[in-house]
Amino acid sequence: RNVFFIPLQERRDALEHLPWVETATVMRLLPDQLRVSVVERTPVAFVRNGGEIGLVDREGVLLTIDAKTLASKHYSFPVVTGLSPDDPLSTRAARMKIYRRFLTDLDSGGERLSSQLSEIDLSDPEDIKALVSSSGTDLLLHFGDQDFLIRWQNYQQHLAEWKQQYPRLASVDLRYERQVVLEMQKGVSTA
Repeated sequence: RNVFFIPLQERRDALEHLPWVETATVMRLLPDQLRVSVVERTPVAFVRNGGEIGLVDREGVLLTIDAKTLASKHYSFPVVTGLSPDDPLSTRAARMKIYRRFLTDLDSGGERLSSQLSEIDLSDPEDIKALVSSSGTDLLLHFGDQDFLIRWQNYQQHLAEWKQQYPRLASVDLRYERQVVLEMQKGVSTA
């Protein structure tokens, strides 16, 4: 086929409709060649939607990957919830922007605190919630929508005291300026 009859823009658009392709370039190289260049999307988190686990990039594009390939990649980042394929891309992109700000703020002290998070719930942009492992149980932390590092430091500073006083601690709400709200595990016997 003659390279002059190949619609470059159509080919580029078709490539960019593939979920894993961020950008594509299609060029004619005279006299008889085409050059295609593709930039692949980079996943930044696992995403859980119901029982399905996939990946998501920084712009909120959901990326599917088969289990065998996923097992071979050795990704190391938290699981994100609160993103749905039914949400418009603009909503997912806004939530991923909050996710990036959350991780950047937590890691701004140089300690990579984000590596201690197992799951981050982005369903409410005004209350980012994260699961953290503490003494063999998961604690749900409510961070609100700002001052993430300060709130983490407050949590770390008081955790031992709270765990000693409240051994059934399940949730810590850090959103308030001069107080925290502690919630205990439900349905666990104290005997």
